Formats: sequence, structure tokens, C-alpha cells
Amino acid sequence: MAFSKLYDSAQAAVADIPDGATVLIGGVTGVNAPAGLLSALADRNPRNLTCVCDSTYYGAEAFHRLVAAGCVSHIISPAPFGPGDGDVVHDLWRSGALTVEVVPWGTLAERMRSAGAGIGGVFLPVGIGTRFADGRETRVINGVECVFEPPLRGDFALLRASRADGVGNLVYAGAQRGWNSAVVSAARVAIAEVDQVAEPGGIDPERVITPGIFVNRIVRAVSGPVE
Repeated sequence: MAFSKLYDSAQAAVADIPDGATVLIGGVTGVNAPAGLLSALADRNPRNLTCVCDSTYYGAEAFHRLVAAGCVSHIISPAPFGPGDGDVVHDLWRSGALTVEVVPWGTLAERMRSAGAGIGGVFLPVGIGTRFADGRETRVINGVECVFEPPLRGDFALLRASRADGVGNLVYAGAQRGWNSAVVSAARVAIAEVDQVAEPGGIDPERVITPGIFVNRIVRAVSGPVE
């Protein structure tokens, strides 16, 4: 393979994620999440990360390990923790050790899409009349009052895919097409954990969901393929 974005290990792929980085995390907690990359990042033990993710419970052991290690200071998520006590994110939030910003799923997706498209943000009707609109720019568009939502950019994106080729074209399986495909274009550096790696040209172009131009690094998943 003359040119490849494939890294030897998850540890090598995340080695330059610095303190204070904003990390966009694909997948739905423990389902289709980049668990190997998250575990490698926890081993690196950076400080003061801002993590953006779909939700942080129901089997999110790798993400919980990152939080429990004290690597994360701020979380942006539609569902940052589950009900009741015993959730490390919930417990650390209540203690004041980290802050949480709750953003609706659609708003979060549009903010990341804006970042990936290079536009200056979007006006949405969600949040009007609540404290979430306090101090924010509002406009009436087609008779509907909307609040401005800025783009949400990441320094790094960690995502999970079923298959890649050496130049980063990605194929997703099932639910992987959700948040994994949402985060990839919104980050400066996107790192994909994949089950299989093909030679360039080894993937049917009609099956590619994320073009390789958006993907900077690939690493083979240690765990088995997602069903």
C-alpha cells in the first residue's frame, strides 16, 4: 500500500491529543462507540478535555473510564447521564468536578453540521422562551422566532466504522451511520476505529458514506465487529 492513513495502534493514533482539546465522540455510548480509542486516550491521561457525545450511559465503560481518570472537565451532550446515583458523570457533576451542557439532539447535530459545512451557525426555534435563549441573538424567520446556535467545532473526532480503505473512505454498519457520520466533518483531525481495512479501491464507491477527505487516521479495532 503506497499511501495509507493506517496507524499501528490506537495509542499511536491519539498520542497528540493535548490538554484542553475539544473531542467529538461518535457512536451511541457503548453501542458503535470508538471504545479502543477512548481507552487509549484514558491511558494517555490528558487534562481538561471538552467531550461532545450523544449520551454517556448504558454500557459506556470506555467513556466512563476517561471521565473517572479526571481527563474531562466539560461535557456537551443531549443525555449526559442516566437516572439515579452511581453514574460517574452524574456523581462528578454533582460534586462540581466537571460541568455539563445539555443540548437537544437536533440542535447538536445542526451545530456540528454547520462546523463541517463552514457556515456561521444556524437559527433554530428550539429554546425560545426558556433560559437557554437568554442573552442569545434571536430573529423572526418566516413568522417563527428563532435563536442563534453557533457552529460546534472539535479539535479531534473519534469515531467507529465497519470498514475503511487505506485513504480513509468509510463504510458504516447499521446504527454507526448516526453520530459517527455526524462528528467526522466537524473536527480538525478525525480518527476512525474500524473492523476491517481494505486496499485503496477495495471498497465499492456506492457504499462509502464518509469520503476519505474527512478522515485523517485509521486504526484497526481490537474488539470484534459490530453486528
